[in-house]
Amino acid sequence: MSAFLRPATSGDDPPIVPSNGQQQHTYQHTHPHHGQRHTHHHTHQLTQPYYRPISSHLAITPPVSVVIPAMNEAENLPYVFKSLPDWIHEVVLVDGDSTDDTIRVARELRPDVKVVKQLGKGKGDALISGFAACTGDIIVMVDADGSADGQEIVSYVSALVSGADFAKGSRFANGGGTDDMTAIRKLGNRVLCAVVNAKFGARYTDLCYGYNAFWRHCLDEITLDCTGFEVETLMNIRVVKAGLKVQEIPSHEYDRIHGVSNLRAVRDGLRVLRVILRERGVPRATRRRPVALRVPVPPGEVS
Repeated sequence: MSAFLRPATSGDDPPIVPSNGQQQHTYQHTHPHHGQRHTHHHTHQLTQPYYRPISSHLAITPPVSVVIPAMNEAENLPYVFKSLPDWIHEVVLVDGDSTDDTIRVARELRPDVKVVKQLGKGKGDALISGFAACTGDIIVMVDADGSADGQEIVSYVSALVSGADFAKGSRFANGGGTDDMTAIRKLGNRVLCAVVNAKFGARYTDLCYGYNAFWRHCLDEITLDCTGFEVETLMNIRVVKAGLKVQEIPSHEYDRIHGVSNLRAVRDGLRVLRVILRERGVPRATRRRPVALRVPVPPGEVS
């Protein structure tokens, strides 16, 4: 079994671990000659793994950060935050200059939310800013429109702690589904996915889906240098080119709850196609892990 997980036991609650990684124990004993009772405090550095129960059968050690890019999603955030499991380490909300109460609602729902004010534009830019603000070992990407079920995060995290580097959501894997995609978007996604599989030796069933999770170290293996919706495709291509272990997770995409999506099928489909054509295909048999590359991080204000 992986060192990152173990079976959860009945009544297993995560201990409160101080930020300095130390834990204090108090014990008492009676002096054998004087009969006096003494209290001793002993502080030591934690050496045992800190396990967080994430289900009735599984407990893990890595802290999990959830990144939510949002712009004018105040009405949807209550549904999004409600679905998030209570064992996650932190929520990073990247606000794209919202004109509604997105930030206020986020802080009311979760006072410890980390808010990053996006200085650039586009979903890719927002995600890169959010990734830079994360402190968890595992990072999960979740859309702010209410289309993703936060309870699925346990499946993504389970895949990662079991050996995957990148857990990729799929609406078309067995057990997945979508209520949101039009026929033209399904066709476009299928064609683009087939091109990526043929060009890069992948075995994806879905390409343009934003519900993914990965180990933080994956950011050292890829370079994210696009600003729009095509960032998801770029990540899917570059994790394969880097030789990282990818596991698809069946996921159901629901309809957006409130508001209108900024995605445009033709415009964004062409941007995805340009990314695919720009990337150089590398045969799987000759693929090597690249020298670690740092993700270029645009400036952003964290509060």
